[in-house]
Amino acid sequence: MKPELTRPLPTRFLPIVAALAIAGFTTHAQPSDDAHEATRMLHSLLEREWDAAMERHPTRASSLGDRRWNDRWPDMRPEAFAQWQRHLREVRARLNHIDRVNLSDADQLNFDLFKKDLEVRIREHQYGWHRIPLNQRGGLQTEDELADSLRFDSVQDYEDWIARMRAFPEYMRQTVSLMREGMATGMLLPRIIMRRVPNQISKQVVTQPEDSPFYKPFRQWSDKIPPDDRDRLDASARAAIRNDVVPAFEHFAAFFSDEYLPACHAEVGAWQMPEGGEMYAFFARKFTTTDLTPEAIHKIGMEEVARIRSHMESVRSEVGFNGTLGEFFEHLRTDPRYYYPSPQSLLEAYRAMSKRIDPAMVTLFKTLPRMPYGVEPIPDKIAPDTTTAYYRPPAADGSRAGSYFVNLYKPEVRPTYEMMALSLHEAVPGHHLQIALAMELGELPHFRRFGGYTAFIEGWGLYAEHLGEELGLYDDPYSKFGQLTYEMWRAIRLVVDTGMHHMRWPRDKAIRFFKDNAAKSEQDIVNEIDRYIAWPGQALAYKIGELKIKELRRRAEQALGERFDVREFHDAVLLSGAVPLDILEQRIDRWIEGESKGP
Repeated sequence: MKPELTRPLPTRFLPIVAALAIAGFTTHAQPSDDAHEATRMLHSLLEREWDAAMERHPTRASSLGDRRWNDRWPDMRPEAFAQWQRHLREVRARLNHIDRVNLSDADQLNFDLFKKDLEVRIREHQYGWHRIPLNQRGGLQTEDELADSLRFDSVQDYEDWIARMRAFPEYMRQTVSLMREGMATGMLLPRIIMRRVPNQISKQVVTQPEDSPFYKPFRQWSDKIPPDDRDRLDASARAAIRNDVVPAFEHFAAFFSDEYLPACHAEVGAWQMPEGGEMYAFFARKFTTTDLTPEAIHKIGMEEVARIRSHMESVRSEVGFNGTLGEFFEHLRTDPRYYYPSPQSLLEAYRAMSKRIDPAMVTLFKTLPRMPYGVEPIPDKIAPDTTTAYYRPPAADGSRAGSYFVNLYKPEVRPTYEMMALSLHEAVPGHHLQIALAMELGELPHFRRFGGYTAFIEGWGLYAEHLGEELGLYDDPYSKFGQLTYEMWRAIRLVVDTGMHHMRWPRDKAIRFFKDNAAKSEQDIVNEIDRYIAWPGQALAYKIGELKIKELRRRAEQALGERFDVREFHDAVLLSGAVPLDILEQRIDRWIEGESKGP
């Protein structure tokens, strides 16, 4: 099903000098020779390393619209990871030879962020997380989905995909070798979540090539492909699926079920992996971009859960529900009036909701992205095992719009009152607005335009849910309760993620805590808990990031009084791209100081 694109968002760009000022760029009348040389060295290094990273990660390059390595999979050999680490250390040494003092303010920030990223990647490798190359939400068994983000408008595009299919057995062998390293070193995820994977693999083992998910690009041809080439390419694709892809998955299915799954951990939590406690504390710092400990994060989570519960109690009273909050949760989970009857009606409702949100953006935002977004269904084969929705950024070359993916599996567990908050988070003013706008900041180096920090990106997404109130989009108590449900969901994450990975909570306790404090369906709750099990620490970023952005807005409102303009504040937050929370705080403090002085 093709995505239905919303209308492009209106665009009102600041004059370039003002935009550069907000982004942190300053001008110098007569840069010295030393400054020229330092700037040249930094820009050259950043450009070379972006290309090196794209070559090392060819599927990411392809998804960004960079076609240079469209015929390749990542090199998963253990020695390739070791070689890349040596490369990163060499890059760090070259970076340290650049005289930071001679760089502009903007390039000093680029220098600092690039160095920070290098340090994180070097440190993370030491824990061996790369030896866990897949989980129930994606990996080798879902690589066909890459085709959904590629262009197929030339013969070369199809030939590259065929080359990837032919190379798939070697890619699989390398991945299995890496997984065996994980088995040998104890870098394994729990069995209870990995037992979802065999069913995903089985969908790749087909009798007829045209039934393979990898065959999708050959079901609808570009008009630019001549008929003779179509016949040749189709025959080659079928042969590659029959001779390479399917046999590789048959081998992988046997390995996974017979060897890998039995070796997976019986309990949940990063604590049972080598250096698990230290690794989890590292992940907590990495994802939140703070120095918060797991203990401190757990405490913040408990406090937020209590605060949000009190607001939920107020809504329960407002709608006249005579029962406890837990009974109200159960009512919302089970009453059919809060659910759409079919996947198609649910999809149509999501699309209609997005069209309702788009025109309201100009009231709170001065600068909006040019790139539109579409609303698409999550692929059927992973929908039962994944979350309610997610966002895929546009292609870097502008050839593909952003995509807001929604889960249509079991519409009877997708409540209508949550849809507005979810759409605000994943599309606009959440992920699409923030990420697409960052990609359009051409003055930023590639690693910042197309990268980011989870605490900023997801913190902004959660802050965007809150903006629905200012936009008048929560127009009944139930939709407001949906917003509170989503805010509670992120507060619960702080508790259950630290609970399982640091405090050794069993999975059942985490599920029970979630269910006791949010009206989300059991399907969603179980999938969410399993996601946190598979990705330690990532879920901590959302609430921590949101709390910081809200804190900075309150600070600006109090300092500026009548001078405060929310549209200018949002520009100040967004027009530097995603940054760590401490950097964001410094930049907003400088913005407040500048605004205080007036024109």
